Amino acid sequence: MSAPTADRQGTGVFSETRARIPERTLRTDRWWMQSLWTNLGFAAFLIYGLVRASWQAAYYVPEYHYLTPFYSPCISASCVPGSSHLGVWLPEFPPLVPLAIVTLPFLLLFRLTCYYYRKAYYRSVWQSPPACAVAEPHSRYTGETRMPLIVQNSHRYFFYAALLISLLNTYDAIVAFQSPSGFGLGLGNIILTGNVILLWIYTLSCHSCRHIVGGRLKHFSKHPVRYWLWSQVSVLNTRHMLWAWITLGTLVLTDFYIMLVASGTISDLRFIG
Repeated sequence: MSAPTADRQGTGVFSETRARIPERTLRTDRWWMQSLWTNLGFAAFLIYGLVRASWQAAYYVPEYHYLTPFYSPCISASCVPGSSHLGVWLPEFPPLVPLAIVTLPFLLLFRLTCYYYRKAYYRSVWQSPPACAVAEPHSRYTGETRMPLIVQNSHRYFFYAALLISLLNTYDAIVAFQSPSGFGLGLGNIILTGNVILLWIYTLSCHSCRHIVGGRLKHFSKHPVRYWLWSQVSVLNTRHMLWAWITLGTLVLTDFYIMLVASGTISDLRFIG
């Protein structure tokens, strides 16, 4: 029997002991639907985020201090007056350069290296493998030991950055409770606050957070506080995939609402102030 070659049927499984099945899979269900929906979801968010982050307009409502997360922190001289909650640290940016350039790369890398997102785009984008009992089209596998995938091992460090950015988003949400008459509450406040809460849940449900809180302990009984924290994070961690998708949606919802109000398309629904 001749040795298997890398071009045989594009199966991606070339072991000599593998049964010689010409089909890529014997599954008869629509196994490709999950990959399709995942790709569509990622593409929709990335396109929307790219357009909005480089738009440099309709991101701040001065009357109610609404600042979209896509532009926080706005620390450039290009920012509209009042939107620089932390002050102006940088000169004007060229057109199309995101005003939140200091945080967006860290947020993107935090999501890209996330354990759930890795599984999602490994299967849907790289087809490695696309589904259970479906052979992948690749002839080689090196894991996360080479560039660029070796960067995945830095996820815990991006988690620390995400914690700081979550604190910043919390500050932005608190500042937004100011209105011309003092304390104010509008639909924008509810959306901003809800988004921040969900972002915290997603961040704290991270696998790295679970390891940081309860990892490297030989006896939980000797560390009751850390054990309790680990237990709470573990509850959140079981729904990490759900929080990952929900927060993509709430980020878009928050930005879109603030864009509509900032552009004058709609008025903020006010309850107080």
